[in-house]
Order: sequence, then structure tokens, then C-alpha cells
Amino acid sequence: MLQKSSFVLLLFVSVLSSVIFAAELVPLPTSLKVDAKKVQLGKKLFLDPILSKDKKFSCMTCHNLLHNGADNSAYTKGIDEKKGHFNVPTVYNAVYNFRQFWDGRAKNLKEQALNPIINPVEMGNSMPVVLRDLKKNKEYSALFEALYDDGITEDNLAEVLAEFEKALITPNSPFDRYLNGDINALNKYEIEGYRLFKTKGCISCHNGINIGANLYNKFGIYKDADSEELGRYNTTHREEDKYVFKVPSLRNVALTAPYMHDGRAKTLEDAVNIMTKYQLGRPMKKDDLLHIVEFLNTLTGELPEIVKDIDVQHQ
Repeated sequence: MLQKSSFVLLLFVSVLSSVIFAAELVPLPTSLKVDAKKVQLGKKLFLDPILSKDKKFSCMTCHNLLHNGADNSAYTKGIDEKKGHFNVPTVYNAVYNFRQFWDGRAKNLKEQALNPIINPVEMGNSMPVVLRDLKKNKEYSALFEALYDDGITEDNLAEVLAEFEKALITPNSPFDRYLNGDINALNKYEIEGYRLFKTKGCISCHNGINIGANLYNKFGIYKDADSEELGRYNTTHREEDKYVFKVPSLRNVALTAPYMHDGRAKTLEDAVNIMTKYQLGRPMKKDDLLHIVEFLNTLTGELPEIVKDIDVQHQ
């Protein structure tokens, strides 16, 4: 028997699904309005290990902008070989997430931006040291002073990093082109996968412009998913938030293996199987599963121009 909280969650998802079926998914825009100077400064900082305690880790270390905006390990190692608590999410299209991090502890990109820098498991620094090091750097001092009357501050640092991340959208995926009217952008098997994605209920949680990342859900609705991480509970300490996570975006999902908050799924086939078992509560025919995977492969977009000149040495 389902627990009361799970039943309520299922009811909510059912209602949400009925609303979503009334409208198709939304394509990404080809560009967003950003402050170009802040983006360039944010980009420079994103690539610079000056932000980490040991000056060996940059944001790019865990978020490979030349590939998927994340990495391909279950848990990335940070400073002093410490292992992270979550599978690294991609920064691509994160501007469209309704919250940031798997447990949703940051409201937006700006609130998220400084967290990895001061996280003892990731970059292991402290904000006073970060600001001191940046102020000692003549180039950074000049760049911040050109943008802000108060120069280098914690708020300004968060703002330029967030502005750069805002620019990291990946439009023009085959599926986006299909949504924009190019009926030849998908083949018949991919279109069938899209149909199954909707009729099997995947769209109940993976919807909106980011094809996910706009609501929370419990991991393990129909069956205990054996998660060591408690998700939202760590922030709210409410019993009903145990094993509740932000639903991830499926954009570029073909590039971001392994999957789930703990990287337990090594392939897209594994991931769809897990969702079928724990979230949908019903088996799926092999051909249907493969067609859905074919559809998921159409969600890979184009890298933004802002990252195309990044040198391979920054990987």
C-alpha cells in the first residue's frame, strides 16, 4: 500500500499530466538577452582555478563545457580527493531550472553560483579568501571596477558567474527543429518515441521548456529505490521530503551518463528501465523502451558560441 504522502504526490502528478497533455513541449529560443561584459568576466572566472582553495579546481573541472556541461562519472572528486554527494548536473540550460541542485537548495543561478566554491567537498575555499585573492589580482580588479562602482564583492562575483551560466543554452536540437515545424527533423521511430514518452507518462514529470527541472518528485513512488541520499529532507527536515529530488532536465541527456542523482544508471536504457520500475510502476515492452531512447537522443542541442573558443587545456 502506498504511503499517504506518495498517494498525494501521485494524485498531483496525475492532475499535472492532464494539464500538460493539452499543450506540446516548448522549443528552446536560439538566444537569450544577457550582459555581454558580465558574461565574459563570468566566463573567465568559470575557467580559472583561482576560485578554489588549492588553485587546482575551476568550475570547468566538473562542468565540461566542451561536451555536456557536466562530467561522466557517478560522483566527481573535489579538493583533496573528496567525493561529492551527488552526480554532477549539467550547467547547460540551467537558467530554465525552477531551482538549482538536485535537492533544490538554491533558488536561482545567482544563489547557486558561489556554493561549489565554498563547499568543503568541492572547491573547498572560503569567501574572504576568494575575495582577497581576486582583489590582489590586478586584471580582475580592473575588470570588476569597469562593471561595478564597488568593484569586487561577493554579490558581484555571484552575478557575473550567473550571467555567464545564463548564456549556456543549447538550442536547435533535432527535437527543437521538429517543434518549430521541420517535420523531417525526426524519423518515424523518434516520433513514435515521442508519442510513447507522452502516453506512457514520462511527460508528467519531464515537461516544459527544459523537458524537466520544473518540479520535485519522490524517487521511488511505486517501490523503494534504495537511495542513500535523502534529497530535499536535508534542507527542509520534513518527513515527506525524504527521497524527494528536483526532476532533472532531459535536454542533452544522451551526453550526460551516468544518470540519476547517484549515477546508478549507466545508459539511457538503464535510466528508462529504472523510471519504469520506480516511478511509473508498470513494465514497458522492449521496443517501446528503445523508441523512447531514440527520442531522447534527439534532445541534444548545439553548443553556444560563447564556449566554442575554450581551449582543450581547460577540460
